[in-house]
Amino acid sequence: MSACGSCACGVRPTTAEVAALGTATVTVFRYRPDGPAAPSYDTFEVPYGTQTSVVDALTWIKENRDPTLAFRASCRMGICGSCGLMVDGRPRLACETFLRDLGPSVRVAPLANFDVERDLVVDTEPFLEALRSVRPWLVPGEDAPDGSPGREGHRQTPAQQLDYQQFSQCINCLLCYAACPQVGFDRDFLGPAAIAAAMRYTRDSRDAGGGLRIQALDREDGVWPCTFVGACSAVCPQGVDPAAAVQMAKLVAAKAWAKEFVASHPEEDA
Repeated sequence: MSACGSCACGVRPTTAEVAALGTATVTVFRYRPDGPAAPSYDTFEVPYGTQTSVVDALTWIKENRDPTLAFRASCRMGICGSCGLMVDGRPRLACETFLRDLGPSVRVAPLANFDVERDLVVDTEPFLEALRSVRPWLVPGEDAPDGSPGREGHRQTPAQQLDYQQFSQCINCLLCYAACPQVGFDRDFLGPAAIAAAMRYTRDSRDAGGGLRIQALDREDGVWPCTFVGACSAVCPQGVDPAAAVQMAKLVAAKAWAKEFVASHPEEDA
C-alpha cells in the first residue's frame, strides 16, 4: 500500500516504493531582480527514489547544493496550490509530479504568464486583484439569516449544492492561468480561476451578488477574451472545469445585457 512516508498515518511504504532509482538531472530557472546577471538556468544532479517529487528535489537542492534557491511549497498534498510550476514546459503541481515519471532529466521553471519575483516565485497580485473583483464570497440577500424565527440559517437541497460544488474545488494553484493562451496574450484578462470563483458564488442558492459580479464579468477584459481552447480545464489538478465556468459566465452576462436592453427600450418591446 502506498504512503506518503512523512506522516503519522501508520502506513509504512514498502521497500520497493522507497527504493533509490538513481540520479536525475534537474535544470532550474534562476533569476535575481537585484542581481547583475540575466535570467539563466542552473543544473543539479539529484538522487531520487520512487517517492521523490519535484518539490522534494527542489528541497534537496536547497538543503544540499544551493540555499539561495527560492520556490513556494507548503502542504505537499495537492491541497494548498502553492507549488505550481512549469515542469518540462507543462503547468503542474510540483508536489504531485514525481521524478520517476519524468525520465533522467527535468526542467523546472516558474509558471508562465506571470512576472517572476525570484527564481521559481511569481507575482500573484494580478490574479488576487482579479479574484477580488468578482467578490468571491456570499453576498447576503433580503432573506439572509438574521437569527429570527424561521431565519436562523440557510438550507440547501443536494441538487442546489451540486450546482456549484465543482467550482468550489478550485485551490487557486494558477495552473490554468499558465496554460491559458489568452492570459499570455492579454494580461488584463480576468482569467479562468477568477471566473470559476464568480460562478461558484453566483450559482449558490444563498447568494444575491450575481448582479454585482456582472460588473467584472461583462467587460472587454472580463469573460469575452476566452476563445474556449480548454487548456485551463486540461491542466486543473482538482478536476474543476473552468472552461465550462467561462461559458456559463458568458451566458449570465448575455442574459443580463438582454434584460437591460429590453428594460431601456420598452417601446420596442411593445
